[in-house]
Amino acid sequence: MEFDHLGIAVRSLSESVPVFERTMGARASPPEEVQSQRVRVAFLEAGSSHVELLEPTGPDSAIHRFLEARGEGIHHIAFHVVSVNASLAELQERGLRVVDRTARPGARGRRVGFAHPSAHHGVLVEFVEGP
Repeated sequence: MEFDHLGIAVRSLSESVPVFERTMGARASPPEEVQSQRVRVAFLEAGSSHVELLEPTGPDSAIHRFLEARGEGIHHIAFHVVSVNASLAELQERGLRVVDRTARPGARGRRVGFAHPSAHHGVLVEFVEGP
């Protein structure tokens, strides 16, 4: 398992992207809407991994709820896995709580699935499968 990216919840990509571009000395990917998660995202390269900025597209978005409860900041960490479904099943077999029982569509054409924060000391963990 390799580290894939760090997800940061932001209120506005148009305001946040330039700040992170200046800080990291990298260009962000064009914003992409992930309808299944009700967010728009942009990625910035950080060596062999990425920083993902997540902006909610509506009040029914988990990112919107996160921002309302906690404000802008780190939302999740993500690991690249061979199989999201196998990783989620392993966690469940070990008695750990998951958000997703099976993979769902994610950004950049990848399949993703989430373990519940209660399973990892308050940290939302995402598993990412794909190129």
